[in-house]
Amino acid sequence: MSLFYLMIGLVLLVVGGEFLVRSSVGLSLKLNLSRMIIGLTVVSFATSAPELLVSVQSALDGLSGLALGNVIGSNIANIALVLGATALIAPLAIDKDFFKFNWPWMMAFSILLYILLLTDNNLVRWEGAVLLGSIIVFLVLLIRRARKNPEAVEVEEELQESKWWKIIMFLVLGGIALWQGSELLVQGAVEIAANLGIPESIIAVSMVAIGTSVPELAASIIAALKKEKAISLGNLIGSNIFNIGSVLGITAMIQPIQIEEKGLGLLNNDIYWMLGIAFALLPLAFLPKAYYISRYKGIIYISSYAIFLYLTFFTL
Repeated sequence: MSLFYLMIGLVLLVVGGEFLVRSSVGLSLKLNLSRMIIGLTVVSFATSAPELLVSVQSALDGLSGLALGNVIGSNIANIALVLGATALIAPLAIDKDFFKFNWPWMMAFSILLYILLLTDNNLVRWEGAVLLGSIIVFLVLLIRRARKNPEAVEVEEELQESKWWKIIMFLVLGGIALWQGSELLVQGAVEIAANLGIPESIIAVSMVAIGTSVPELAASIIAALKKEKAISLGNLIGSNIFNIGSVLGITAMIQPIQIEEKGLGLLNNDIYWMLGIAFALLPLAFLPKAYYISRYKGIIYISSYAIFLYLTFFTL
């Protein structure tokens, strides 16, 4: 039953996330918000909903290792797995402006999280407020920057013409699916961890993290197969920033995250993988061909993720 709960939870998170994104975009269009604002804020927060629901549910259940492991694991998966798989299917070009803003902010958030956790192995409410405040500063600067260099955000015609009843229906169904999915996913992960005799944090940083990254992975692969530019490196970087700033920030403010001894692998190993994989974007983006993530670079990232999973499970 544990595996069944886990799988059903993942399915509900994927479906709920898709419904929430569609309802959020439709609602924003009805309220006459610009497409730029929709792309930078509404969709970004909506796609972080699975991580947020799972982390909050885990923290409320007293499973801090699962809450933190979900975010750290998702950030690793977003770049090493999602970016790697996308580049393997269709190489990605990097905007030259990328390393002036998005990448430094992602590294800053990652290092800030490391420093906050390093002090006393926990995230208390004031530290959660710091993370949440940082994401607000990031959003303000991001919107100002976008206004100076506006780019069109493509929105499906169907969403532009959505009826109010459809928007409300998607919003309600998405919320219910995310809520139920998060509970089943946490329950299944905890039972599997108990049956295998391993910490919940290890299940969180691997199976749960992959599950909450499934929407990004599916969207990236579909976009690559269609040879569309629906996915970009900036979107994945933004997801990592939101995971740390909003997901962990809100979770810690609701319920402080305390890492117990059995979950210290997150601080002694996993967070270094998160920092290293994020930093590796810098040399990979310039060598040998600048501003280009080729297929072999995608293979490097996927291989790195496979090594990470191997070490996570077989060096207990």
